[in-house]
Amino acid sequence: MTVRQFLGKYSGRAVGMSYARTSAGVVAVTVVAAVIAGCSGSSSGARSGSGSTVASGTRSGSGPTVASAAASQPAPAPTESNPPGDIPDNQAFVAYRPASGFTGFTVKVPEGWARTEKGGATVFTDKLNSITMTTANAPTAPNVTSVKNTVVPQLRGQVPQFASPKVSQVTRKAGPVVLLTYQGDSAKDPVTGKVVRDAFERYAFHRQGHEVDLTLSGPVNADNVDPWRIVSDSFAWR
Repeated sequence: MTVRQFLGKYSGRAVGMSYARTSAGVVAVTVVAAVIAGCSGSSSGARSGSGSTVASGTRSGSGPTVASAAASQPAPAPTESNPPGDIPDNQAFVAYRPASGFTGFTVKVPEGWARTEKGGATVFTDKLNSITMTTANAPTAPNVTSVKNTVVPQLRGQVPQFASPKVSQVTRKAGPVVLLTYQGDSAKDPVTGKVVRDAFERYAFHRQGHEVDLTLSGPVNADNVDPWRIVSDSFAWR
């Protein structure tokens, strides 16, 4: 018997009517409340599930997006295992003697390198390497302190991206000499526009009021230790 049938059957009776109506009302309220609770729980569960799905989807979707963004970043340029500028082991050397001006020295240079005169400097070049010689009257011999205080500031203003200067006194066959090593950017290649990071060795030779500065340069990490030693050791006063 349904609630509606129950109410209809006993609606005309006087005895116990109040109690019956009350009981029916309680039953009806109880049934309605149960239905509402069930619907509410089902709705709440749907919303909860929907919310969870959205959050899960958001987290799941955000992961690949971050990974994709990281993967799209350009990779660092690879370090060259064989940097350009190595002078061949079978390179021949020939003696050079200035033809004019101060002619009191000789030095060996790689055979076949191009020679140019630039503002009082003699320059031998081949591909990415160069040898530069300058002469000057110098009553006082250079030393580690004078090169640090005078030459380093000058080069800092002349050499692009000048860095890592180190001054020391070394010995070559011509005798004690002040060596300045440093790094800097080369001039831009007129054809390719490429700039190379160079390492420099600058030797300051001095005798009887005359100074000859011998600068050897080539790409950083190029294996030119032996050729540069041949050149710097070959310097001789005449």
